[in-house]
Amino acid sequence: TLKDPHYPDHDLGIILLSVILTPKEGEHRDVELSENEVFGFHFSVQSFFWRFQTQSLRLSDQHRKSHLWRGIVSITLIEGRDLKAMDSNGLSDPYVKFRLGHQKYKSKIMPKTLNPQWREQFDFHLYEERGGIMDITAWDKDAGKRDDFIGRCQVDLSSLSREQTHKLELHLEEGEGHLVLLVTLTASATVCISDLSVNSMEDQKEREEILKRYSPLRIFNNLKDVGFLQVKVIRAEGLMAADVTGKSDPFCVVELNNDRLLTHTVYKNLNPEWNKVFTFNIKDIHSVLEVTVYDEDRDRSADFLGRVAIPLLSIQNGEQKAYVLKNKQLTGPTKGVIYLEIDVIFNAVKASLRTLIPKERKYIEEENRLSKQLLLRNFIRTKRCVIVLVNAAYYVNSCFDWDSPPRSLAAFVV
Repeated sequence: TLKDPHYPDHDLGIILLSVILTPKEGEHRDVELSENEVFGFHFSVQSFFWRFQTQSLRLSDQHRKSHLWRGIVSITLIEGRDLKAMDSNGLSDPYVKFRLGHQKYKSKIMPKTLNPQWREQFDFHLYEERGGIMDITAWDKDAGKRDDFIGRCQVDLSSLSREQTHKLELHLEEGEGHLVLLVTLTASATVCISDLSVNSMEDQKEREEILKRYSPLRIFNNLKDVGFLQVKVIRAEGLMAADVTGKSDPFCVVELNNDRLLTHTVYKNLNPEWNKVFTFNIKDIHSVLEVTVYDEDRDRSADFLGRVAIPLLSIQNGEQKAYVLKNKQLTGPTKGVIYLEIDVIFNAVKASLRTLIPKERKYIEEENRLSKQLLLRNFIRTKRCVIVLVNAAYYVNSCFDWDSPPRSLAAFVV
């Protein structure tokens, strides 16, 4: 049982540890641990948890891919009013920076104005249950020198109600003027991730509970909960090499509308095995499941390797299939295949009623950054063009050097 000495009344849960002691092959005797052996075992368990905790903290700080969304913050930067003049002409060239945890956004620059009209919309992902604090700073763009600070403000997202758009007029502290924003918090549906060895559909009792939950008799029990989706992401084969070493560091993203889960990364491998199980609550049976494979880049945004889009109504339950990965627009194949096994259970009456409600809006993704894969491809293409031009120059030059008299004579005649 987990306890905190500073808060003895708080229920912090429990950790279950199963320990099996097995004698070596050929030894058929009762195992008795001496006091030293018990201490050594206790020490090794403590060391294991210390290493695991340290590694988990380090990985989550670096990549934060293991964090699950709690919801989405949709922000519209409308305008600024009466901002502070920072230039000699009595005006400014303002832009705004937003920060929520590790996520950042920078608006476009509005030249020579104290009342800028941005009209920009973007989204942040909520990783904390209560929302957190969003920091906002306004700056004046200066060419050739450091940008001038105009002012700052904050938004406490935990104080805003969900599923509602809030119009905020925020005063800039340490400066002058106001910023006008629209902020909407949208909750994410229940999602889950586990290893392949632990999944609810293979447990007969759990499967019967799920079938009972979505049986025709339970029509009026939570109309928004239409069905249950389980996705087994098993492995991929023959992926594209995104790194200069001829390998990739692939991980997989599974999306259903605005719910999004990720696998771990398999480093330096073009045939990764993930063996992960994802479960989602279905709100619309006409939704499309998207599975995307990326190459992890620690210093930049991930590189796209391929995607598949699977309508829920086309899924054959319990069938393991190899899906050919396609490009971002899903118009043609790219390199590699991914193996998935998918199960869909839903209430047909609820699904029919949900059809009458408008389709859930898919929120805007984070702004695309420089793609290392695209940069490498363009570099190779430019290199080939340069080689062709250099060879052409050598050929023309050889005509004037009379390396081949017939060719030079023909060139002069032409």
